Amino acid sequence: MTRSSGSRSTILPGSTVGVLGSGQLGRMFALSARRMGYRVHTFSPGDDTPMGQVADREAVGDYQDLDAVAEFASRVDVVTFEFENVPFEAAATAAEHVPVRPDGRVLHIAQHRRREKDFLHDAGFPTAPFEHVPDRETLTGAIERLGTPCVLKTAGFGYDGKGQYVIKSLDEADMAWSAIGAGEAVLEGFVDFESEVSVIAARGADGAFAHYGVVENRHRDHILDVSIPDAIVDSAVADEAIRIARGVLEALDVVGVLCVEFFLGHDGTLRVNELAPRPHNSGHFSFDACATSQFEQQLRSVCGLPLGDTTRLAPSAMVNLLGDLWQVGAPDWTAALADPALKLHLYGKGEARPGRKMGHMTVFGDDREDAARRAVAARERLVRSGA
Repeated sequence: MTRSSGSRSTILPGSTVGVLGSGQLGRMFALSARRMGYRVHTFSPGDDTPMGQVADREAVGDYQDLDAVAEFASRVDVVTFEFENVPFEAAATAAEHVPVRPDGRVLHIAQHRRREKDFLHDAGFPTAPFEHVPDRETLTGAIERLGTPCVLKTAGFGYDGKGQYVIKSLDEADMAWSAIGAGEAVLEGFVDFESEVSVIAARGADGAFAHYGVVENRHRDHILDVSIPDAIVDSAVADEAIRIARGVLEALDVVGVLCVEFFLGHDGTLRVNELAPRPHNSGHFSFDACATSQFEQQLRSVCGLPLGDTTRLAPSAMVNLLGDLWQVGAPDWTAALADPALKLHLYGKGEARPGRKMGHMTVFGDDREDAARRAVAARERLVRSGA
């Protein structure tokens, strides 16, 4: 089902797409892919995973088992990934058998903060000031140069605020070093930002570009809580955010979806915080609210198909559902679904733990703020009903 198209190949419906990773992003990707007639295989260390529950095949294996990765890749027509903590060696092994999109180089850069920061800095994209901290001895001097407050972050495999420590004074250096696991890190100057925004964008095999606008992101305890499309920012700021996102995708030669997370300063300046080379939590609204979701867009791009229309069909907002909601009993879904403009997504995870993303809800409204208010209110009804 693969048709050659110049130096690229078009992977048509009926083909099989392989995904390294098996979480909720893969689940929503698989649902989109199967709707368009593709078969989907997933590879990860777990079984009965969110993606495995809806995939055609769930292969269980360690990412470091390169023979197993090779066997997995030999059964599919293209490989992509649904989170960036897949070892680069796994992507490189898969690439010996089939196209891997985005390329493993993108994964290699985005999964390590020093490499990511160096890439952004060298390419001229705005970031907070930073220094590489390979060991405890380096940390003291880095703090003195950047000043306090500053943020110490693990170099690799951090997400949702994990592996981070805000240093308020030099005498907290030992505590911070221990808190992040006493390993290679990056120290960043503290950014006093007004808000956090993101741009989710896609780049096709032919270089075509599409984006979902600037999304406002509200966090709680370093975890994304509410995302609202069409962030209220100056038009020049919005244009700049989209320009930077496009520049990042082009500089990395991304074929796929990538999210650029920004800090927006009080003076309107943008600083890139992180890159995520796959669909992103802040783009989940697109599954229900856009002509083409970020997950279908990932499929289209990695399969060499034309990118889809990203038009939002109605004002919307998304709220995350964390495992905390289950701590006082099963949530009352009937209470939330009393709002007829609400879409519920549960990820099929067996154990609800505090801070664990168990699902999300997208709600439509008269405008963006009405949608956000209704989304938060629906979640509050879950808490009150379950108490």
